[in-house]
Amino acid sequence: MSEACAGRARLSWGGDEFLFVEVDEEMSLGANFRVMAMSAGLRERDLPGITDICPANASMLVRFDPDILPFTRLEEVVREVEASSTGASRPLATRVVEVPVWYDDPFTAEVGARFREGYHQAPDKTDLEYAAELNGLEGRAEFIRRHHEQPWIVSMVGFVAGLPFLYQLVERDRQLVVPKYLSPRTDTPRLTVGHGGCFGAIYSVRGAGGYQMFGVVAPPIYDPAQRLPDFHDSSVLFRPGDIVSFRPIGREEHEDIQCEVESGSYRYRQAPVLFDPAHALADPTGSNEKIKEKLRDA
Repeated sequence: MSEACAGRARLSWGGDEFLFVEVDEEMSLGANFRVMAMSAGLRERDLPGITDICPANASMLVRFDPDILPFTRLEEVVREVEASSTGASRPLATRVVEVPVWYDDPFTAEVGARFREGYHQAPDKTDLEYAAELNGLEGRAEFIRRHHEQPWIVSMVGFVAGLPFLYQLVERDRQLVVPKYLSPRTDTPRLTVGHGGCFGAIYSVRGAGGYQMFGVVAPPIYDPAQRLPDFHDSSVLFRPGDIVSFRPIGREEHEDIQCEVESGSYRYRQAPVLFDPAHALADPTGSNEKIKEKLRDA
């Protein structure tokens, strides 16, 4: 049994400047909550020499300057933070962001139709139809409802600039699970809502991809020019620990939002949240209702 599986984080060194901290070999909400707690605890220590802390699904990467911070001291502090971070009991000061999605849209439908034979497990079905069938749901409408009715947590940001990986805040046996395409596409529309395994994602830019495609987000999530008000502090919208609440929209509202984006006036609806991981694990429905109440009151 690995050190990580036994309950203690596994530490691996990458050259002279990187420390990889693996909390668990298996992704779960509990593992991600523990990573968030350890990342926050390490940031609070404000150790001279740490230049970046990058939390991920079940691990984090720490970059440091060995001329300022000896690796022995960093390891010592990480172990101290680990011992004091139970993960499922430390509240996380974060926010919930409402994300408008045009599900079953014509853009992903057109691209999906181009990549069936040799690419997809069920070339005679759409991605939504395949996902609904695989999860034992009646059809596309029920799958879409299940996809947006409960919020998701941003477990990490990466792969390409601004792309969030998302994990739905529901019991494990209610997770939507769909495999990636058999072979990656060479095209994916910008702002596609995708799904691979138990993870959701939003493609921040157009490009190759292998996740199943369910719809498109109306406003940008990556704004390198930082034109929109929500991007004044960063060109990337999401941060690990953010909570996403998808809201279904149609063609007309999608076009209205596009006009607001073009004029530079669009704002994401969002609200601050003190997220309690212990509550989320013990009572996902009750925890999610509190999150949605915060958004309704925003």
